[in-house]
Amino acid sequence: MGIIATPIGYLLMWIYKLVGNYGIALIILTFIVKLVLYPLYAKQIKSTANMSEMSEKSQEIQRRYANDREKMNEEMQKLYAESGFNPMSGCLPMLIQFPIIMGLFALLRNPMKYMSDPVMWFANHESFLWIKDLAQPDPWILPIMAGVATFFAFSMNNAMQMQQPGASAGQNKAMNAIMKYFFPLSILWLARSYPAGLAIYWAGGQFLQIFFNIRINKIKEKMNEEKEHKKLVERAEKELARKKRARMKGSYQ
Repeated sequence: MGIIATPIGYLLMWIYKLVGNYGIALIILTFIVKLVLYPLYAKQIKSTANMSEMSEKSQEIQRRYANDREKMNEEMQKLYAESGFNPMSGCLPMLIQFPIIMGLFALLRNPMKYMSDPVMWFANHESFLWIKDLAQPDPWILPIMAGVATFFAFSMNNAMQMQQPGASAGQNKAMNAIMKYFFPLSILWLARSYPAGLAIYWAGGQFLQIFFNIRINKIKEKMNEEKEHKKLVERAEKELARKKRARMKGSYQ
């Protein structure tokens, strides 16, 4: 994790020396990291939405050419080429985000391992608001904030996934309902044992995630409107072509 944690540690040191308060520096760092990761998150959500649409088309091709695998593969490649869809595009943003998040966790759990400046040792033990020592766990307030923020962010993510065409129901839906409460409670419990600085990062990041989800929802609504408009245009063109063929047939007769 040092490959990721060390440069982020230097960024945190620079922010701290700029603002002179470790708690505020952590909040600014959280904001910067979330802004940097936002385009990847937005791309992941858009890829998931496109994947749902492509899933319906690919299933239709699989049914049509169930007995001709060569033709099926040919049609699938043609579908991907025409739509510009990459099956791996939904995974790449997650693969990029994961090491950054893990590096941040490593840094904030053990800051002095990745920040060599002795000043940061004192900064790490500073007080902030009601917290007497940011290197020590906060018993309740921060963990509760982290749990509540995680609950709303997770619920919004879950709702966005279930709105996708072809979203799974049944057992997966029940599992999501359980995780909706289990995951925030787990975060609350874990945050009581983590340094308060790490809890600040997680709580702040989840509150920002809520606003990002609102923004992503608006983007998805626009995408859905464009898809519906495209379907209406295609339907109108097909109907127009059908009427034209019918007129041509009538005049021929």
